[in-house]
Amino acid sequence: QVQLVESGGGLVQAGGSLRLSCAASGRTFTNYAMGWFRQAPRKERELVAAISSSGGSTYSADSVKGRFTISRDNAKNTVYLQMNSLKPEDTAVYYCAARNSQGMFIAERAYDYWGQGTQVTVSS
Repeated sequence: QVQLVESGGGLVQAGGSLRLSCAASGRTFTNYAMGWFRQAPRKERELVAAISSSGGSTYSADSVKGRFTISRDNAKNTVYLQMNSLKPEDTAVYYCAARNSQGMFIAERAYDYWGQGTQVTVSS
């Protein structure tokens, strides 16, 4: 099993930046594909970005492409989401997720482990 703890959320003005971190417990982080999801009020949870276990493959949703970047540091058991040019519509709770598998996964149901979430609020 793996435990995930997100950090780095907060309140930022439109156009600003934040970097989210997700620290994973355990010694086999390199076996896990990772993803960042978000859920805005009254909306379903959606995938923001995903990264393969090796970090060699990444995916970004069209709504964040060119603004958000997912990365991972396997030596630190941490995955990051760098968010630039933030917009009010990016306001949501952001969740880190993991799947014990090689490869990269887009579907929410593919992920087995979830963090508690961190709030990101972008003011206009």
